[in-house]
Amino acid sequence: MKHWVVTIFLLLTLQVVGQDLSIQLGDNDIGQNQTFTISIVAKNGNINSYDKFPDIDGFNKMGTSSSSQTNIVNGRVSSTHSIIMNYSASKQGTFTLPPFTIQVNGTTVSSSGTTIKVGPPVQQQRNNGFFNDPFDDFFGHGRNEPNEFVDIKEDAFFALTTDKREVYVGEGFTATLAFYVAESNRAPLQFYDLGRQLGDILKVIKPANCWEENFNIEQINGQRVVINGKTYTQYKVYQGSFYPLNTEPIAFPKIGLDMIKYKVAKNPSFFGQNRKESLKKFYTKPVTVKVKDLPPHPLRDKVAVGNFRLKEEINKTELTTGQSFNYDFNIYGEGNIAGITPPETTSTDDLELYPPNTQQQINRSGSRVTGTKTFDFYGIPKEPGQYNLGDYFQWVFFNLSKDRYDTLKAHVILNVTGESRKNESIISNDLGAFYDLIEVESNELMYQNDWSVLRIVTNAFILLLVILSAYFIIKRK
Repeated sequence: MKHWVVTIFLLLTLQVVGQDLSIQLGDNDIGQNQTFTISIVAKNGNINSYDKFPDIDGFNKMGTSSSSQTNIVNGRVSSTHSIIMNYSASKQGTFTLPPFTIQVNGTTVSSSGTTIKVGPPVQQQRNNGFFNDPFDDFFGHGRNEPNEFVDIKEDAFFALTTDKREVYVGEGFTATLAFYVAESNRAPLQFYDLGRQLGDILKVIKPANCWEENFNIEQINGQRVVINGKTYTQYKVYQGSFYPLNTEPIAFPKIGLDMIKYKVAKNPSFFGQNRKESLKKFYTKPVTVKVKDLPPHPLRDKVAVGNFRLKEEINKTELTTGQSFNYDFNIYGEGNIAGITPPETTSTDDLELYPPNTQQQINRSGSRVTGTKTFDFYGIPKEPGQYNLGDYFQWVFFNLSKDRYDTLKAHVILNVTGESRKNESIISNDLGAFYDLIEVESNELMYQNDWSVLRIVTNAFILLLVILSAYFIIKRK
């Protein structure tokens, strides 16, 4: 019983401080052979996701490292998790790091920036010839012997993955190209000329027989994922959804990505070069997605494939003959939104329908493509009565959740009163001043030759006036 009391007392007295996020800047007065650092620090929590570190003019990014620490002092628990980006100066001078923000765990963290002064390389201390410097090993051994660099085995890989391995024609699947770095990795790695490499890679992997919805990744952010019980940081470089246009298999070949990998000095010193840059190519494994045809159906080659629903909107359901209405047929859900075609419509003498205006909205999030496609119809009833718009608007698609063809039908009912307007094909409108002249102009035909004679007579009359005017002017003189 005594032990339980002690345990409960300890639990009650233990306090956990709330998570605090901040950005810390390293020393801003450094030698050219030293590094400047920007650190994201999370107190009493982990950094699960973070945005791109800023670029600094005159500096090169040398890769990130991480550290974590947990302390219990007087029953108070505190922990710190840090992600550190290292920068090396390409030349000497004074450089400005403007104010910047980084998204950390979905929260915006700000820094006011700083001015960085880069001077000559810092020289190591030499011994005076009378005794050995006790700090000699720490600062670089005091010898001119070349340093030996060790290649640390990386715990990372490059992969192309798909969320499905078999799809129907028209069914979407998402392909993700990403670089994965294990939490236990100790080999310094950095992306190399990614824009150029990615452009070449996409020319190879994008299948020609598919419609593509590109997720347009603009910034490469690390995201923690667990694969087979092991924690990795995933860096997505490309993601897109593909919709096969035929039954030809989708084959993604083996592709490579060059990464900067640093060899580490076997005998590191406080000053001097402790890392040596090299390139290492990482390869994906080939991936094939099988494509199967849809079941037999008269519209098999035209229907969309996905999970869709219908939302209807109409401006009025009670109207008189000859009065117009607007009806929106909204198809929303998951699938190839851009490939959705208008619903089948049935226009009759009793209910006249006009081609729709179309709008669409496409959302790309996670590994899904969702959205809405709206068809705005304009109609005029010519006969009184009750109209079930389900008889006039229908849209057939292949429902993936039910694995069969399905139909979205309108449910709106129109109630129309008034007299028959079936025989009225033209509604009176003001056709403008041009048509008003029809009532006052002669209906006699005028030949083009008549206009020619009139033109000749007019020109002759003008010429005669000119001659007479000249004659009278000369006579007065």
